[in-house]
Amino acid sequence: MREFAKVFYQSKAWKETRGYIYRRDMGLCVRCGSPGEIVHHKQHLTPNNIDIPHIALGEDNLETLCRECHAIEHEGVSPTVKGLMFDSEGNLAKRS
Repeated sequence: MREFAKVFYQSKAWKETRGYIYRRDMGLCVRCGSPGEIVHHKQHLTPNNIDIPHIALGEDNLETLCRECHAIEHEGVSPTVKGLMFDSEGNLAKRS
């Protein structure tokens, strides 16, 4: 988590909005249908827009993603193609 966003992600408003988006998307990744784990900002948060409600908390800017699709969104490639996998806690680990 980026330093500028720590307070935001601990806020009641974020936690309520995150729960709503997760329920709206039925707990599934909207891109691949796998179990979702992350509520993702389509327009990424920055220090300049974190206080703009329709960006930080607007449902049109939020979607539920699985860890793999979230990694692809941010890195451009799945981390699992590099011989990695997600462990049971969602951390990247070497594929055995």
